[in-house]
Amino acid sequence: MRRGFAPAEFKARLRAAQAGMAEIGLGALLLTTEPEIRYFTGYLTRFWESPSRPWFLILPASGDPVAVIPTIGAALMGRTWVRDIRTWAAPDPEDDGVSLLAETLREIGGPVGVPSGPESHLRMPLAEFERVKRASGLVFRDEAGIVAGLRAIKSEAEIVKIAHICDIAGRAFDRVGEIAEPGVPLSAVFRDFQRLLLEKGADWVSYIAGGAGPMGYADVISPAGETHLAAGDVLMLDTGAVWDGYFCDYDRNFAIGHATAEQSAAHARLIEATEAGEEAARAGATAFDVWQAMARITGADERSGRLGHGLGMQLTEGLSLTAKDHTVLRPGMVITLEPGVEVAPGMIMVHEENIVIRYGRAQRLSRFAPPNLPVI
Repeated sequence: MRRGFAPAEFKARLRAAQAGMAEIGLGALLLTTEPEIRYFTGYLTRFWESPSRPWFLILPASGDPVAVIPTIGAALMGRTWVRDIRTWAAPDPEDDGVSLLAETLREIGGPVGVPSGPESHLRMPLAEFERVKRASGLVFRDEAGIVAGLRAIKSEAEIVKIAHICDIAGRAFDRVGEIAEPGVPLSAVFRDFQRLLLEKGADWVSYIAGGAGPMGYADVISPAGETHLAAGDVLMLDTGAVWDGYFCDYDRNFAIGHATAEQSAAHARLIEATEAGEEAARAGATAFDVWQAMARITGADERSGRLGHGLGMQLTEGLSLTAKDHTVLRPGMVITLEPGVEVAPGMIMVHEENIVIRYGRAQRLSRFAPPNLPVI
């Protein structure tokens, strides 16, 4: 499996962004976050975990991107297709890239677009951003969702990567019976499942959650506690594992020792809802249509939260499968289907799969679970 992308992939993304910029009259696009910068450059590093340094990428109205980054990142950025790399010694409490960024923006010209819509954020101090605006003398404004719109539609090369990490996770799920049994603490199951994901080829495991109990679990985001698994429990593991910068995000439920009638019925209902969502997830339908197809089976309403979301370079990105999201599905969108049911007051079971929207029926990226609740 090839890592990275050919330069032609990045050039196509840049051309598409520049076409959008021309439509709204932008002279430059300023990007500050990891997925946005990586989308146009291929700059993949976990050094973003350090909050002490800002990073900038400028897309001009014409020509290639300009990276304005701390010196420590120059060597790695130099291995991407970007050739104009301008650096400063960071962190600098007096001028942490402000002068260099403002000078570069003045050279390129404005107006300068900055992502400002849902799920966007500015990864630099607000005071520093104000200094950049003043020093550049340019007009700054919202970029009207250009980058989010491009990222929502995955290329075939991106889809291959997501399918690959889905396969890796599937093979790790196949081995859960080796790590989970009565008497094992849930915390140990979490640690061992991360080990299985890495052994199967994941680069890292950015997200893992789950729960266990005889009537399901109270939520789907809690870290693992020290409670021991017991016969009759249902165990859920949910992973956001990463390969070459792309996520999978799906879960599996398992009965420990034996499955109760309530657990089995809930699981079968979840699979029925997932398949209904899959059937509804076609180009031209809306996020609401998919939510409604699953909600009819699970009994969800507007208070139930979303039943899936966009997926790609981030664990969750873009649209949400809710009653209020009317985003039109387009070929190349990768989404999760995540229905949930209440098994007992305050206790739930959830199920999640990953698909990509096509012109006809959606393509499965994760290996869909069967209706029968597996017993380990």
